[in-house]
Amino acid sequence: MTTIPIIDGRAESDQDRDFLPGMGRPWLLPLYDLFTRFARVRPLHERTVELASIEPGQTVLDVGCGTANLSFAVLRAVPEAVVTGHDPDADALKMAARKARRRGVRLSLVQGYADRLLPEDGSVDHVVSSLALHHVDDAGRAGFGREAHRILRPGGRVTIVDFGAPDHGPGGHGHEGHRHRGMNAYTERNLDNGIVSLLTEAGFTDAREIDHIEHRFGPITIVQATR
Repeated sequence: MTTIPIIDGRAESDQDRDFLPGMGRPWLLPLYDLFTRFARVRPLHERTVELASIEPGQTVLDVGCGTANLSFAVLRAVPEAVVTGHDPDADALKMAARKARRRGVRLSLVQGYADRLLPEDGSVDHVVSSLALHHVDDAGRAGFGREAHRILRPGGRVTIVDFGAPDHGPGGHGHEGHRHRGMNAYTERNLDNGIVSLLTEAGFTDAREIDHIEHRFGPITIVQATR
């Protein structure tokens, strides 16, 4: 059976740091994969992987991986990719490890936060993230942007799928029409091209929305930038 170790990549100061679990409450975690199937999240993952254009042998860091569904989408599409899932939730990572063992796939897992990533400078080909950034506070988001820029090789890409909408300008039908769909304070940070702005402030020069999907639970944006 494939061994899937979980590396503790947290700094000592992060050992008791709070985070928002994937389902909002830790006790709901066993329902997470069932909920994502009901919510039809898999097509979002597949579209994200398609747009990331990952090639065999390239290294991929899935930030906020949860139970690693985006990581598995990468490995289905590109089995020769070298994929690491990164998340602060130890219980979600244990679920991811069990799933990886059942599938017999190679997957590395790291417990840690989005604003403190383990890879060395310029050592990663792709950073991907799915429906995780809206769980992160302002300081963590800014730190994630800087860390993604730091660890990517020149020419490497960051591809993010999350709730969000572009700014349609005066008189448009942008984010105001979506707030009634349960947007919380974290999610609203993604509106008005919030993820594009985040990556631009981190040093990426070509951050842009590359796809937009009207999902049953709200508007979804896919944002990409190149190091």
